[in-house]
Amino acid sequence: MNHNERLRQYQELLGASADLAFLPISADLEYLTGVPRDIPNFGVTLHPGAWLEGAWMTPSKGPVIALPRMTAEFGGLDKLNAELRVLGDWDDPETLVRDILKGFDLPMRPRVAISDRAHAETVVHLQKLLPEVVFVSATDILRNLRVIKSEDEIAIMRRAGEITEAAFADVLETLKIGMTELDILSEVDYQLRKHGSLGPSFTTSMYNTGPNHPLIHGDRADKWHRKLYAPTSLLFDFGAVYNGYCYDYGRTVSFGAPTGDQQRVYDLVMEAQRAGIAALRAGEMTTEQTDAVARKVIDDAGYGRAFRHRLGHAIGRDVHEPPFLTNGDTTPLREGMLFTIEPSILQSTGFSARVEDVVVARPGGGEKLTHGYQSLIVIE
Repeated sequence: MNHNERLRQYQELLGASADLAFLPISADLEYLTGVPRDIPNFGVTLHPGAWLEGAWMTPSKGPVIALPRMTAEFGGLDKLNAELRVLGDWDDPETLVRDILKGFDLPMRPRVAISDRAHAETVVHLQKLLPEVVFVSATDILRNLRVIKSEDEIAIMRRAGEITEAAFADVLETLKIGMTELDILSEVDYQLRKHGSLGPSFTTSMYNTGPNHPLIHGDRADKWHRKLYAPTSLLFDFGAVYNGYCYDYGRTVSFGAPTGDQQRVYDLVMEAQRAGIAALRAGEMTTEQTDAVARKVIDDAGYGRAFRHRLGHAIGRDVHEPPFLTNGDTTPLREGMLFTIEPSILQSTGFSARVEDVVVARPGGGEKLTHGYQSLIVIE
């Protein structure tokens, strides 16, 4: 990745909207500079002065990377090839930031672009340091660059898909009727790491339904421990992380030989996905129109109310990125946009199905990055 060129382009865009930008450690910062994110924690882990953690830059200067000592050392970031300012455990963070800002020669009423992932604590401290500040979104400015993926980025996403699908192949070898959802989820996360993923790109999920196995959303402490017996549809939703990019993948497994209704539901979902992929025509369709094409397949078959969500979302450094394949989003498709195409039929006490692949918008229609397991997988 040519981070110097990305920075140049971003600072050029920044000049029209802001005098200063702050990007915390996030997808935005990793995209621009390569400074990596870590695996997230459930609870907050506070390092002294964490509110200043990230990159500070103007349209013509920087970035200056400011990090608390613990972030720099524990994250292996103390040898970054950048202008690095490390805050000691007993140093005053406001003094360090004030010194950084002094080097930027800001106007009296500066416009400061803040990443959408910044903490409110950062904003509060900046308001104190720059009383006349006007805040704008640094992420909105950056989306002009992030929305179109280069062929290098697409190649990374393709590799993330290969890791995801290889993990799924090994999970399938372990499936046995009578397992719990927890057994399967634990195996998915293990296989992702075994095959080269940093970890799951989001919380690995399953949506399992059948006549004797009602769908439960949330309440993981309960649903994880239910045993899965035939007949049940197992719906997978997970993805790998590779080189800072996120994959998102879905397939359906039947515990027990499928009934005619179960097979029909599955076939409709696959037909809807094919229609959505074909409709992902850059320079011709919008995100809303693509959703409508795939949704019509399921609506016409009488299952429209069971397709409860948008057809998909953009994806890349984050799992969910704008724009979205949904009614009301009229974004024109451009070549190099990456989307999930993920139709589903979810029936709370019946058979369900879902499929999900990452797809590149191309002039003649979408290009899938994963291709395996197109038929209903049956475990007996």
